[in-house]
This record gives sequence, C-alpha cells and structure tokens, in this order.
Amino acid sequence: MALSLHSALIPSMLQIIGSVHKLVDKAEAHCDENSIPHGEIIGSRLVDNMLPFAYQVKSCWSHSSQAIAGVREGVFMPDMSPFPDSFDGLRDTLRKASGELEAVSEAELEQLADKDMRFEIPGKYRIDFSGQDFLLSFAQPNFYFHSSTAYDILRMKGLPLGKTDYLGRLRLKG
Repeated sequence: MALSLHSALIPSMLQIIGSVHKLVDKAEAHCDENSIPHGEIIGSRLVDNMLPFAYQVKSCWSHSSQAIAGVREGVFMPDMSPFPDSFDGLRDTLRKASGELEAVSEAELEQLADKDMRFEIPGKYRIDFSGQDFLLSFAQPNFYFHSSTAYDILRMKGLPLGKTDYLGRLRLKG
C-alpha cells in the first residue's frame, strides 16, 4: 500500500505536538514545584548561540501547520514574530498547530504535493521546491529538530524525562 503525503506527515506531527504540549506542562510544574521562575526554563538554551526553549516550541508550529500554509501560498518565509514568553502562550501555539493540522485533508495535501513553492529569506536566499519535497526534506526534519531540542533543553535543566515523554501517544494496532 502506498503511503500518502498526509499519512507521512500529519499523524506523526500531531503525535509530537501532543508530546511537546505535555513537555510544556511538565516544565511549568517543575518550575512551580521547585520555585524556579518560569522565564528560566522558557529562556533556556543548550548553548549561548542557540535559540531558547520558547523558540523551539514555536518552531514546532512553524515547521508543521505553517509549512503547509506556505505550500498553499507558494512561499514559506520564517516567522520572525516574537516567540511566546509564557507557558500559556506556548500551549496556545501548540493548540493552534494541532487545530490547523487536523483541518488538513488527505485530498488537499495530495493536491499540494507537486505545487511549485519556495523557501525564502528576503534579500538573503531562496530555495525552490515542490510542495512534497519541501514538506519531507525541509519542514519535517526541522520539525523534529526543534521538538527534540525542546526536549533536550528540559533534560539539561534537570526535568526527569525519558524517551516516552518525547514519543508521546503512539498509534497502536487494535
């Protein structure tokens, strides 16, 4: 059986968005239980020249539902708006991503697969893609990079997390 573009993207993105949502909840609880200011986790970075936890969570939205919106529009440009500065704001971003992903039909995504589109940072560079190649070779790896980095930041900050916290709710037989 052939795997549709929708099947290759949407269920797994929803799974990981759900797990990142729970990571945000655990981060807030960890802060509250240990009298840690929320901003300490929200602003944490793995290294000085890497963007913080809040950016990593926001990027899960950007490289999932916003990537699909970019294919619809024929261009994806990085969202440079400020990232949320609260756990509630991060959860709102993840809920928005989930709702937008749930609204994408298999038929729509298949129609977008061969659409010409580009990734662009105005004045810096441009990369041309088909919709499918952009989603599978650019957006999807970025999505997993940022969700993994969010997890890694929380581990670095001492949260008691394991692999199942990252994997989230698996899609099981039966």
